[in-house]
This record gives sequence, C-alpha cells and structure tokens, in this order.
Amino acid sequence: MEVNILISGVGGQGIILASDIIGYAAVLEGYKVTGSEVHGMAQRGGSVVTHLRFGNEIYSPLIEKGRCDYLLAFEPLEALRYLDYCNKNTIAIVNTEPIPPTTARKIGSYPSVEKIIEILEDNIKVIAENYTQKARELGTALVANVMMIGTLSALERFPIKKESFIEAIKSVVPRKIDLNLKAFEVGRNIS
Repeated sequence: MEVNILISGVGGQGIILASDIIGYAAVLEGYKVTGSEVHGMAQRGGSVVTHLRFGNEIYSPLIEKGRCDYLLAFEPLEALRYLDYCNKNTIAIVNTEPIPPTTARKIGSYPSVEKIIEILEDNIKVIAENYTQKARELGTALVANVMMIGTLSALERFPIKKESFIEAIKSVVPRKIDLNLKAFEVGRNIS
C-alpha cells in the first residue's frame, strides 16, 4: 500500500506545515513516510509544492506524473499546474481563493476560478471551497491549511485515523491548538 499526496500553493500559505502534519499523522499510524519540497521564490509569492508519500514500503520521495492519489491545492491555478501528476482516480481538494503566483502576475493572465475548476472536474474528482474565507470566519486565514487537512482526513478511503491527525496537529502546531483543532473539524464537514 502506498499513498501519494501532492500539496501545492503559493509561498506563505502553510504548505510545508501541512505536509509535516500529514506526514507525522502517517508515522503515528506506523507507515513509512518520505517526501520532498520545492520552494519557487516562496518568500515572494512564488509556487511551492511538496511531494508526500507514505505506505508500507516507500523508496523515492518524488511522485511520478500520473501517480498522485490526492492533490491539496491551496491556490486554484496551482491545482491546474500539477494536473499532469493526477489520474482519473485522484481527489483534489482546492482552495478557491486566488492568489496569483508571481508567474501569472508577470504575464498578466489569470483564468477565472470557475474555468480552472471546470478543467479540473473534467479530469479528476474535485472538492472546491474557499477555505481561506472559512478560516477568516474563525478569526484568521492562517488555519486554512489545517482546515484542508480536515477535509482530507474525512475522505472515505483515506487511511489515517482522525485521532492520529489530532495528535499530529497538537505536536506540530503547539500554539493555538484549540483554533487549529476547530479548523480541522470545520474542514472535516466540507465535502
């Protein structure tokens, strides 16, 4: 058994923290975990992606194109950027609040979020929600990443128990635990 998760977004959205939480939860379940991260001018709003793989035997930290089981896209255009890593069984959890990456700002072109979601839905299963806005309703946009993890954790076939995620959140994000756990629960109710 192996699970391949690609997490993409724009620098500052908590992509690496989300990868750390999911990876730690997988370790708590007894899985072997490996991954890789790429910072593309992250501090300047550039693209950031992490490959996270876990299972019984995992050897490479990188996900091959077409082998992604789950795509967590913290920014809609970044979901589209990594579509070639997905297959017809991939489930994408997409934050619909756009933050045009540096590259999109430079060329002056950013497709509508509706068009992006339409393209994604033509290829993979998509759960699209404005997680940033829902996080703001809790008091801060900074917990959108944990909210998206909540949605991932509630998927029927996802092999990590809720309790392991809760323990991972408490360990990886020791500050504002109550707020993060609330965001996680809100995310579990989005489908």
